[in-house]
Amino acid sequence: MFSSSVRTALFALAASAVAVSAAPGLSLKVTGPSAVNGVSNLKVSATLTNTGDETLKVLNDPLSPLSTIPANTFSITNADGASPDFTGVMAKFVPQRAAELGGYITLAPGESKTVEHDLSEAYNFSTSGEGSYDVEARNVFQIVQDGDKLDTIYASNEAHTAEVVGSLTSRAIPAGHLGKRATFRSCSSTQQTQLNQAAPNAQTYAAGALSYLQSHTSATTRYTTWFGAYTAARHDTVLSHFTKISSNTFTSYTFDCACTDAGTYAYVYPGTFGVVYLCGAFWQAPLTGTDSKAGTLIHESSHFTQNGGTADNVYGQSGAKSLALSNPASAVTNADSHEYFAENNPAQS
Repeated sequence: MFSSSVRTALFALAASAVAVSAAPGLSLKVTGPSAVNGVSNLKVSATLTNTGDETLKVLNDPLSPLSTIPANTFSITNADGASPDFTGVMAKFVPQRAAELGGYITLAPGESKTVEHDLSEAYNFSTSGEGSYDVEARNVFQIVQDGDKLDTIYASNEAHTAEVVGSLTSRAIPAGHLGKRATFRSCSSTQQTQLNQAAPNAQTYAAGALSYLQSHTSATTRYTTWFGAYTAARHDTVLSHFTKISSNTFTSYTFDCACTDAGTYAYVYPGTFGVVYLCGAFWQAPLTGTDSKAGTLIHESSHFTQNGGTADNVYGQSGAKSLALSNPASAVTNADSHEYFAENNPAQS
């Protein structure tokens, strides 16, 4: 017979073993050709495998290798530590909203998902040159739990090495058209109607944000909520962005509605001014207000190099508020911070 103390120890050990065996886990592996002649042939596959004992719902973040959107998903370096220039897209994405909309894949224990990526759609090797490159996929994944709560898992990661020679220029990006009226690609009549409503509302948001910044040159609740501690230099950075954004004519943009990614709102190629690609979450968004259609157009227009070229440092209102407190210099270059400042919902003075 075991003593009570021994039994307690055994039960604790058994419980610990069950906890370990039930722990969620992911592995990520990149595969592809060992050598290519021309970056247009540099296509790799990213395989994500559920190595744990429970079924996982893995969020389809545009930065994740699960997404086919040509975002900055890969770390690519040669022996000298040089990397190709990123020439891909910047996307609007709200993780919590994506979870609510079902923007995830489900992996049973032992199940894998493989997605092919054409690296020429997002990277230009002209500056870094020919040579051997290690290609490693972003290994941060968000798991959707009960009640659409999100947890983060870091997958074990296996990179791929490829020799790249020949033409090093990335694939040409489809050009846009700016005229007096919007141009639509693959947009239904309903989608065109919604965009024709969203564009002038985005114009109103941009003009309102600009007017506010011009008339408020000290710390205010609205400014500090989204951009953090006030300095004249940071204020002028945001003012410069909205001066340029407000000068855009949103109703002359080119809108492409072919994207079917359920959890992503929209994306742009920063160097291709005036072309916005709309995805599934955009059509579920309200016309105005938080994470709205009009606000999404502000977010995406802030990414254009011509408008200041903001980044996606964080996503979502809570993330943007935290960034304003912790790193104001980063907040004034964050696209969602610009959107939420312009939407001003709930209203702040």
